[in-house]
Amino acid sequence: MTINFQALASSPRILIEAQLKPVAGTRIQPTGFPDLGAALYDDANGVATLLVESAQSMANRLEAVCWDEGAEDLVADLQGLPYVRVQLQGLGDGSDSTCSLLEFHRLNSPYIMSGTTADGRNFADTLKPELGMGTVTAGKKAKKGAAEAKEGDGESSGDDAALEFGGVVNLRRLATVCFRYDPNSLIHGIFLEKIAGRLRQPRALSAFIEASGVGRADSGGVKFDRALPKPSVAGVDAKGGYGNVPFHRTEFTASTITAYFSLDLAQLRGYGLGNDATQLLIAVSLWKVRRFLESSMRLRTACELELVHGDQSIQLKRPEQGFALPSTGELTTTIRDLLARCSGQFASPVVTQLTWKNG
Repeated sequence: MTINFQALASSPRILIEAQLKPVAGTRIQPTGFPDLGAALYDDANGVATLLVESAQSMANRLEAVCWDEGAEDLVADLQGLPYVRVQLQGLGDGSDSTCSLLEFHRLNSPYIMSGTTADGRNFADTLKPELGMGTVTAGKKAKKGAAEAKEGDGESSGDDAALEFGGVVNLRRLATVCFRYDPNSLIHGIFLEKIAGRLRQPRALSAFIEASGVGRADSGGVKFDRALPKPSVAGVDAKGGYGNVPFHRTEFTASTITAYFSLDLAQLRGYGLGNDATQLLIAVSLWKVRRFLESSMRLRTACELELVHGDQSIQLKRPEQGFALPSTGELTTTIRDLLARCSGQFASPVVTQLTWKNG
């Protein structure tokens, strides 16, 4: 079955829901936040609800399914998709590397922006003219203000940064550049603040996992020290890791666990990249959703999930008619065809190689 892109032409978004359950037992360990812990709240109907996995964490997990850790490369299904790889010569023995698919800010990673190309240029300097951003010569008054700001706090002001890189931001041009070097960044969002704070695109694919009808499952244990159960006799204490240390643990049960996925088709079309490129972004996005739901979904030590009833647990909510969610195999076939058709819009070579050196 081929993907019916025509059925999506007038749809603003694709909405997918998947019903999940714990692989073993009934308890789940949710994501936690600093100074907050688990995100526990009541929904609009007063039902106790729990955020199992946040949107930012799900973005990382949807990117992770693209990467083969053993091969340190894209998985076979996505070979030919552009990304940026950086050799970290300034760390360890110089053999480590990272890439735009793994970095927390994607193309805006400091290792990428300050990485150098084969001709010795910073990658940021390569992007600026492609983005239409140029250097602005500050007037005397602006220069004086910037100098005083530096003398006062040792840092340049936001105004000073704005003077360095001027130009009207063209978001379609930004999309063209991102598609050239890393289409993944257009799916999960990009903010090139290291070039200009105005260069940003929001996530087109958003996801989160929520549990409803939740209850607390409190338990605990003891870290057992078989050598010094009473560390004071040896003049040491628990702060150093000695002795028997009791601890508590809070997990949750839930009536339902649901993964939600939203793909903003209007945003993808708004990039103005052409039909083939737009269809590629859609296909890769849906492939990510499929691959995540088919993975082990081991979010944490005590939170491993699976579909309740296999594919029957995946529901396409929108569009409501005319479109069926393709299988992973169908999406892979479509992606390979579209990669070939979009090759002229990609960087050459398709993997941009950079080198990062500390200092």
